[in-house]
Amino acid sequence: MNPQTLSELLVRRVAAGGAMLIDRDKFIYPASLELESRRVAQGLRDLGVREGDRVALWLPNVPAWLACFFAIGRLGAIAVAVNTRFRASEINDIVARSGAKVLVYWPAFRDIDFDGILRDAGVPQIASLQTIIAYDEPGDAALDHSALGKPVLAYRDLLTRPPYSRDHARPELGCLIFTTSGTTRLPKFVLHSQASIASHAAEAARGFAFDTPGARGLLTVPMCGTFGMSNALMPIAAGKPLVMLTTFEAQAAAPAIRTHQVTHVPATGDIMAQLRAALPDPIPYPIVRMVLGVRHGQAAPAQARGLTMVGLYGSSEMQAVLSRQPIYAPPEQREIGGGKLVNATTQVRAVDIDNGRVLPHGKHGELQFKGSSCMMEYFGNPQATAAAFTTDGFFKSGDLGYTVAEGEFVYLSRMGDVLRLSGFLVNPLEIEAVLDAHPAVTQSQVVGVEGARGTVPVAFVLPTNGHALDEAALIAHCKQQIASYKVPQRVLPIDAFPFTPSANGNKIQKGRLREMAAAVLR
Repeated sequence: MNPQTLSELLVRRVAAGGAMLIDRDKFIYPASLELESRRVAQGLRDLGVREGDRVALWLPNVPAWLACFFAIGRLGAIAVAVNTRFRASEINDIVARSGAKVLVYWPAFRDIDFDGILRDAGVPQIASLQTIIAYDEPGDAALDHSALGKPVLAYRDLLTRPPYSRDHARPELGCLIFTTSGTTRLPKFVLHSQASIASHAAEAARGFAFDTPGARGLLTVPMCGTFGMSNALMPIAAGKPLVMLTTFEAQAAAPAIRTHQVTHVPATGDIMAQLRAALPDPIPYPIVRMVLGVRHGQAAPAQARGLTMVGLYGSSEMQAVLSRQPIYAPPEQREIGGGKLVNATTQVRAVDIDNGRVLPHGKHGELQFKGSSCMMEYFGNPQATAAAFTTDGFFKSGDLGYTVAEGEFVYLSRMGDVLRLSGFLVNPLEIEAVLDAHPAVTQSQVVGVEGARGTVPVAFVLPTNGHALDEAALIAHCKQQIASYKVPQRVLPIDAFPFTPSANGNKIQKGRLREMAAAVLR
């Protein structure tokens, strides 16, 4: 049976033995981390943290993140995952709106003025926040926290507390809040239960073969996002080592993969391209069995250098690594989002976006999911929670796709990105694929703009180095390849796509592109 609480997940990891974490070449064993987490739990308990209270973790990928997380779970409290890239307005919103009682941070991390950010955020005026805990490492300069206006406690002082002996963890209790990466509105707070986090870690560990001999994971993305958290917990659930990086840097990650015999590498954006460039060998990482995550055009070049990249699917609400493509499929298939569900409790269906009717395999509609990995709610937002679920309990993902077979599906795009052109639903990826095939185009993004005769497509392109943009030629190219109603009305050059930073990878701001396109067409 899968673990149902964070405490149970950690106890099982202790029983499995062996190294739990390899942090900058330092081996940390599960009994040591379990003891640290119970000391932190006692410290938080002394600060008044009780069941349901929120503790904000504004930390990079360090063992203390996990020690705090398991400590918070032991108390029945809720961890609020905060990205270290967030700044004053984001910190103010997250800490204040979540009602966090304690904030844990690393003031000396990367020479960023975190104390200044906290002051600019108005943290001293946030009524719920009672204590700030400052993590540090050897060599960190002493800081003056007096201007923060809140008591500041050193993390190392928590480690002198006696280990907390009680366990308040229960499967139904909330334990973790992810912040969604909205671009125009305040982010929602996605609350998961102990059971959803712990059980999905075990299901995904099996689905991604972390339970096989010699498996080792590498943490390349932040634990404050669902992709990073899932990649941290899968090896823990499987009793295997996790190689940690505080932040991803290819020059540090490349030797770590080789030295510590990493078999599973999570990749977003250009992580894999950076890793390939870091080592010139024809087969730079022969021990790597699977790269989790792939973008269009990446799988074949990676395969030529011995790296198998697989397409995935996940969301903050359902958790990451919910599905994957077959590892032995051709590269072009492995680049497709979706695949076969790895969590045996999960169901997927596609429904008609106009009438909600469940669609047969192969028909495009909104993807909906139901299963144990699903969130409890949008914390503090019952209206949004109610709107996110169907009457029969399926989560409405807002993603366009279709089912292939029972428990198998293809993700196409966000529903908000789908265009209705001349009465037909069109996935912008179809138009982008045609543009991207032209030698003058490095990458494109297509959005819809309302015109006198309805929605019209407008494309933004990153020109290939050495190519001047010839708009007429690109439009003519599209006319040869696709139906006339799909041909972009304008093809506009852009130096860089606007994006929102996210723990799960940068997300292109389609809304901003629509605004830019509308301004051009006026």
